[in-house]
Amino acid sequence: MDIKLNFINDSNDVNNSEIVIFAKNAATDVQETAVAWLVIQNCGKGDNHPFVYPMATQVGASDSWGNYTPLLDAADGQQFSMVRDTSGDVLKYSGQAASAREIEVLNALQQGAINAGIYKSGKLYAQATSIAPQQKAVFQFKPTIWIGVASQVVQGEVMNSAIVSSINTELSLLGIASADIVMTGGGSGPNATPFMFTLANVEYA
Repeated sequence: MDIKLNFINDSNDVNNSEIVIFAKNAATDVQETAVAWLVIQNCGKGDNHPFVYPMATQVGASDSWGNYTPLLDAADGQQFSMVRDTSGDVLKYSGQAASAREIEVLNALQQGAINAGIYKSGKLYAQATSIAPQQKAVFQFKPTIWIGVASQVVQGEVMNSAIVSSINTELSLLGIASADIVMTGGGSGPNATPFMFTLANVEYA
């Protein structure tokens, strides 16, 4: 069941800050670059911005020739492989992943690296790049989102690691059907306080 969320700007922000929402891939030890899944812009004081966090996930890939596959429905515990068939390079379901909590994308091509992406609502949610032949990308997500104030972030693009490390608010969506995400804080001068994000009016599934 999709989760209905509603961002509310209850802050003293005077800089028309952008709000970015993203995920972190829990399966990788490497500091994977995070993707700006949703960027909320021009949301003034007192404004709200409803959005849906879908349970459904899709997977897609691109090859070194600049071709992009269609998005395929993906669930935890599944593996997908980029293979060469008679028509060219295609992404196919290829069986069980090593872990029931992970989605895998295997580069089964003889040559050429691939990029793999996880999508929610048709928007890029996470990605792994330069996967060499016979290597695989592994994706695992906790039922959480990360949210913070940022500037110069573009929805669907990789974020600067300095921005990612400066955002430390992780909100658990476990068991939630709907909730408000309320932003407080901000302001200018000596009275300015850090931005805070809290869940309110939570309804459980």
